[in-house]
Amino acid sequence: MVDFGFDTLQIHAGARPDPATGARQTPIHQTTAYVFRDADHAAALFNLQEVGYIYSRLTNPTVAVLQERVATLEGGVGAVCCSSGHAAQIMALFPLMRPGDNVVVSTRLYGGSITQFSQTIRRFGWSASFVDFDDTDAIRAAVDENTKAIFCESISNPGGYLTDLPAVAAVAESVGLPLIVDNTLATPYLCRPIEMGATLVVHSLTKYMTGNGTVTGGAVVDSGTFNWSASDKFPSLSAPEPAYHGLKFHETFGNLAFTFHGIAVGLRDLGMTMNPQAAHYTLMGVETLSLRMQRHVENAEKVAAWLEADPRVEYVTYAGLPSSPYAARKVAIYPKGAGALFTFAVKGGFDACVKLVDNVEIFSHVANLGDTRSLIIHSASTTHRQLTPEQQEAAGAGPSVVRLSIGIEDANDLIRDLDQALAAATA
Repeated sequence: MVDFGFDTLQIHAGARPDPATGARQTPIHQTTAYVFRDADHAAALFNLQEVGYIYSRLTNPTVAVLQERVATLEGGVGAVCCSSGHAAQIMALFPLMRPGDNVVVSTRLYGGSITQFSQTIRRFGWSASFVDFDDTDAIRAAVDENTKAIFCESISNPGGYLTDLPAVAAVAESVGLPLIVDNTLATPYLCRPIEMGATLVVHSLTKYMTGNGTVTGGAVVDSGTFNWSASDKFPSLSAPEPAYHGLKFHETFGNLAFTFHGIAVGLRDLGMTMNPQAAHYTLMGVETLSLRMQRHVENAEKVAAWLEADPRVEYVTYAGLPSSPYAARKVAIYPKGAGALFTFAVKGGFDACVKLVDNVEIFSHVANLGDTRSLIIHSASTTHRQLTPEQQEAAGAGPSVVRLSIGIEDANDLIRDLDQALAAATA
């Protein structure tokens, strides 16, 4: 289906009418296991000599449709869906890293990701070096012999900063490392990192891809373009894998090596499985992705422009504003829009921010983003409170900053809601 347009692929990719019933919508295959035809069939599946279904921790027909659809929209050769965006990040690193290895990551990441990279991965014996990804020389300087990947967000949470993906990809290529891009905030409608040189793309499907705030989910999309056997850096993919009776994944599966490893070893041993009902909800959300993203962006541009002109606001970080330092990058790399997540600083600091979120009526005060509903949160007291003040500032989540996720309601209603809440907050 590679010749079809995005709007067609978001509805049809990976899906066929159910052969048993003719059902047009993808059924929810709510089963844990699958009957083998015979002993030879079972052996072939476990030997990865035949593609099929064994156990729903590994593969499920409903999840498989979602995997194919997400991979198609991102321009990848395959995808592995899992239980959340955080699970996807670990799944992406799992085949690459060993104790003592490190990853170079952007300072502009979601607060939970900063904690995951700075604290949690240490328990695996991994480490992370945080770098300003606007400085490509700093990225290159942070790479050493134990570096196994470079990681960033295409549009970063919470500030909505835009990453120069072609420039970062050029650095990754020059040092022979895979570039992993979290494309949650952009979605493949606004940005396709693989076309700009990314090796792997991760998603929190919980957000814009599902779009309705009902389920959690994650995905790792494999570009199929990286040569895992070009060096001895990635033995789980290039050398005999002891976790799968000595199978050489890259030699056996070629450009699908990472995808097969993610299922056969990653999901098998980490168990970060997406349930079929979550996959079903996400599939229904993806069907309207382009329509929603167009409205998200349109509304975000209107709300951000209004906030920027308001004297009660110190600054707005939205990259879709002509005044943004990322305006030129937005035109060159993100021409369909800069997404719908950004922050603004309220005059009055921490206390004013707290009053603001307590007085909104249409905006929902929740720890989520990418919903059809407009959402608001004070990151410094919630999602980023586990970080040091220095880390908060570096992540764009200082004490006077409020994060908005602009939904698809009437933009004028959103502006009126913020107007009255700001009046209460700064009285």
